[in-house]
Amino acid sequence: MGSRREARELALQALYQLDVAGEGDPGMALFWSYFDAEREVQAFARELVEGVAAHRERIDALIAASAEHWRLPRLSRVDLSLLRLSTFELLARPDIPPSVAIDEAIEIARRFGSEDSPAFVNGVLDHIAQVLGVKAKPERPE
Repeated sequence: MGSRREARELALQALYQLDVAGEGDPGMALFWSYFDAEREVQAFARELVEGVAAHRERIDALIAASAEHWRLPRLSRVDLSLLRLSTFELLARPDIPPSVAIDEAIEIARRFGSEDSPAFVNGVLDHIAQVLGVKAKPERPE
């Protein structure tokens, strides 16, 4: 597994922890200490978690608008945490190609989510990428 994938999985776990325990959980320092990850992996994971926190309102609005017929509280916490993480990458990380952010999210959804998670995550992130203008809308045949 690459270091970026490892960092994304670590960030997913941190975001899930924050969602379950509440924002500003004082146990987050302890959370980071449990992982024996390379400094580079932890740094990228923290950057992702802090980015999600800084842009949370806009991220949640994008997800809510793109997850048709689903309110955020009804989403699985794993799917929601992964969508937040990947939406941050689409929104604020131009150094990460949108296709990479989406593909990574799908692969992580396969590992941590339900059977339906990969397709759901793909659909929502694809729509968000189009809304943000980082991915072209598919052309319709005439």
